[in-house]
Amino acid sequence: MKPIFRRVAVIGKYPGPGAVSASDSARQIIESIAQFVTQQDCELTLEAETAAHTGLTQYHTLDVEGIGRQCDLCLVVGGDGTMLGVGRRLAGYGTPLVGINQGRLGFITDIPLEGYQDALTPILHGDYEEDVRPLMQACVMRGGECVFEALALNDVVVNRGSTSGMVELRVEVDGVFVSNQRADGLIVASPTGSTAYALSAGGPMLHPSIPGWVLVPIAPHTLSNRPIVLSDATEVAIEVAGGRDISANFDMQSLASLQHGDRILVRRSAHRVCFLHPRGWSYFATLRKKLGWYEGGS
Repeated sequence: MKPIFRRVAVIGKYPGPGAVSASDSARQIIESIAQFVTQQDCELTLEAETAAHTGLTQYHTLDVEGIGRQCDLCLVVGGDGTMLGVGRRLAGYGTPLVGINQGRLGFITDIPLEGYQDALTPILHGDYEEDVRPLMQACVMRGGECVFEALALNDVVVNRGSTSGMVELRVEVDGVFVSNQRADGLIVASPTGSTAYALSAGGPMLHPSIPGWVLVPIAPHTLSNRPIVLSDATEVAIEVAGGRDISANFDMQSLASLQHGDRILVRRSAHRVCFLHPRGWSYFATLRKKLGWYEGGS
């Protein structure tokens, strides 16, 4: 039976310069996956930087945007951080993603490297679970002008620097004043991001099917400032009212330094990311494994 995904791309996480042994390991992993994909009668494309860093120049290469335009499926080799970056860049193309995890089990990069062939073969032939996640669109407004804009799959975080005191933030939802918050910062997280920084700050976990966000203060001055769940159809505005050395982070991978009076606007993006998982994948099984929940039995 022919695979339903004919043009398959591979994007890998690669180490920095000088990490010779790690580079050799990365090359072996990517080459093994590339060979496996071609053996499945698929047309293989390596992401250009992945090919350059691993020396696998014998394969057809494209940049990430080219992969979005030309490929039917993208295999992301690494961890959740790698997947977040790729997901944001490919969201506008609708390219489905499969995550092969090099380390510990990830929340969204869930196929272990050992034995990936058994999990990947059915997916290439159309037997999989589809998992669609929303993206957040955020911008920093200064004097009525957008000075920074980014997508986020996990969260938008406004927080203080490591040596500064609390920040004061004015929060609005759909133009309606909510509160002034004095805290170390504030997190606006998607359901995907609810199991990341927001969870460690005391926020609830949102099932991916819930069209909502969670607003979580970081170490609030007033203990009555608690996490709140909002509809993702709303627009959240966070205005910097006080403090210093304040920044906005988007999936912790993009950064904007903020000034007093800056407003961070967060709304639902028109784009979504589609993850493909092996048949039988369960969100709750992932939580049990990742969070070490008791499963019962003897």
